[in-house]
Amino acid sequence: MNTRPNYGYLLLLTLAAALGGFLFGYDTAVVSGAIGFLRNHFHLSADLTGWAASSLLVGCMAGAMIAGPVGDRFGRKWSLVFCAGIFAVSSVASALPHSLAQFAWSRFAGGVAIGGASMLSPLYIAEVAPEKIRGTLVALYQLAIVLGILVVFFVNLHIQRLGDETWNTHTGWRWMFASLTLPSTLFGALMLVVPESPRWLMKAGRRAAAQAVLEKVGGLENAQREIRQIEAALQQEEGRWAELFSSGYGRALVIGILLAVFGQFSGINAIMYYAPEIFKAAGSGTDAAFAQTVTVGVVNLLFTFVAIGLVDRAGRKPLLIAGTLAQVGALSAVGLMFQRGVSGMPLLAGIVSFTAAFAVAMGPIPWIVNAEIFPTKLRGRAMSLAIFTLWLADFLVTQTFPRLRESIGPAKTFWVYAFCSLLSTIFVVALVPETKGRTLEEIEASWRRRG
Repeated sequence: MNTRPNYGYLLLLTLAAALGGFLFGYDTAVVSGAIGFLRNHFHLSADLTGWAASSLLVGCMAGAMIAGPVGDRFGRKWSLVFCAGIFAVSSVASALPHSLAQFAWSRFAGGVAIGGASMLSPLYIAEVAPEKIRGTLVALYQLAIVLGILVVFFVNLHIQRLGDETWNTHTGWRWMFASLTLPSTLFGALMLVVPESPRWLMKAGRRAAAQAVLEKVGGLENAQREIRQIEAALQQEEGRWAELFSSGYGRALVIGILLAVFGQFSGINAIMYYAPEIFKAAGSGTDAAFAQTVTVGVVNLLFTFVAIGLVDRAGRKPLLIAGTLAQVGALSAVGLMFQRGVSGMPLLAGIVSFTAAFAVAMGPIPWIVNAEIFPTKLRGRAMSLAIFTLWLADFLVTQTFPRLRESIGPAKTFWVYAFCSLLSTIFVVALVPETKGRTLEEIEASWRRRG
């Protein structure tokens, strides 16, 4: 009797869903290369520059809130197919605007797709993955995000080298946004061929279909065990919104939300969205700034592999504590270098050190924990709330970074982010539980016992 996980099939399902993360990273970071040219093209102030970068994130908030109920109603798979369609349409629309308003609406639509995929993709992976490798597989979603960021940094670098400053101001940035169309189409095609989440199928009363997926993933014996656990858990759940705010599940919701918020308040996306502008402000030329941005993307990718190797061995909590403490040190050093006028390799080293620390812990682990800690009937809606707050925090950081840099200076801005990272360390030590090696139903039962 086969009881071992079908790793090849699991990897196929994971990679298909994780492509939503690739689009998430690509579409959010494409603005880093375009924002300077976009600012010149539309003659934007600091606040409007922030709005050009962050209008996408308003859509992300809307998408995250919509995707939970939609995913619970129509399934994870078909909701992700719909997101792929919106990705493709918005990428074309973002390349064709004649005004900032048209651009902002196009980016808002893209944000709806990102917000939906950012909630549904890790949720889908967590619901098909065996508990022993669930953290690793969900971390592949974060790997896809940073791979998307890195790829678009290379794409932006290539496009900006096709012409001079005038060409990039009028045309180059349009090609940067249009380049998302191809991976969006591929994502939709792959999601059409994967099965629905077995836990959603169980919730929908389709037991035979759920067992068929679980058998293909982990063999007959494991499938039967998981079916019994899911059925028992579903009998304990009512599926009402009020249940989510009960004492046990309410604690899980607070942890999920605060993990999401602290991840963004580290300032990671101030770097991902504005990296070329940061390096240019420190004295680098345009081409050098884009090349340094690519270096940041490479480090982000490499240390995400470290996270994948450690998350199911070391556990979620130890990695979070080590990573957030490293963020404090790196961000403090970056602020000090800006204060003293240090640029070049030392500044790049400080920024990539922070990026590495984030990639090992606060990058992947909030996605993993949020996909693990909520009950089956409420998982979509609970993740919607948590991911909505993630995008709200991302919006606040993205919108305020240009103004903070102008008003208090880059040194104090990075010290603000360092302080937020210190607060996140305290939060992790005090409240975040370890979920390594436990089934989703075991984690759910632990909240009921606390309640």
